[in-house]
Amino acid sequence: MANATVSRNGKEIAANSYMRDVIRRFSKHKLAIISLVVLAVEIFLVAGLPVILKLDPYTSDYDTYFGAGPSALHWLGTDDIGRDNFARFLYGGRVSLQVGIISAVISLAVGVPLGLVAGYYRGIIETIIMRLADIFMSFPSMVLILVLVSVLGPSVATVTVVIGILGWPRFARTIYGNVLSARESEYVEAAKAIGTKDGAVMTKYILPNTFAPVLIAFTFRAAQAIITESSLSFLGMGVQAPMASWGNILYQAQSISVLATRPWLWMPPGIALLITILCINFLGDGIRDALDTKMVI
Repeated sequence: MANATVSRNGKEIAANSYMRDVIRRFSKHKLAIISLVVLAVEIFLVAGLPVILKLDPYTSDYDTYFGAGPSALHWLGTDDIGRDNFARFLYGGRVSLQVGIISAVISLAVGVPLGLVAGYYRGIIETIIMRLADIFMSFPSMVLILVLVSVLGPSVATVTVVIGILGWPRFARTIYGNVLSARESEYVEAAKAIGTKDGAVMTKYILPNTFAPVLIAFTFRAAQAIITESSLSFLGMGVQAPMASWGNILYQAQSISVLATRPWLWMPPGIALLITILCINFLGDGIRDALDTKMVI
């Protein structure tokens, strides 16, 4: 009993030491810290500011000229039917971020268990899962997404689920390669020797030691999902009016006259998309460097 207690305390101390090292390395990654702050501010703005300012993105202001420019009442002017562009910009950011994060979670939730099972059991299960991943990855993703969205009907839920499900092969392949090496390690062999069941071996021993690359892949997948949603909405096959997203705001401002004379319509969502994608990618770089024990920052 004493030996078990000492061993458990030793593991806790090692885990705490590792986490301190990870936090220290991450805190020294300036771009990642700046990106984290920018994303936190952005989330507050799109989630909290509409509530604080009581903004309405759907109701037309009939007391203001439709298509009006920026003013004290409407900071980014109004659209062609009198809706407040600033309100739609903030609500559109909320939708774009939701689609990106939730679809990345779906991809992770599908891909990680499949990759874990394929790498651990090998054999016929490995062949089926990995060949299925190859089939998914062999199709041009945007074309496949367009087909599925057009069949199922464009909506926030449809776009989120389709992007999420089609993104699982990356997570499956990422964790599959790490499981192949981890399953042969001494701590896994020791767990099997004392009669630990396969499910416990995978979740308690293999998954925690192979999850770091998946966490990094999650950030890049979220950024890619935001780009995909914006592209679909820009093509008219994503989020549908009257609901706003940064993509369909750009779609509504694609005429030459709007681009030339009303930059307040398309510049804010365009710049917001650029900043968001860059910040998520920089954050992923910071997490990667922090989790890599070979990095010295």
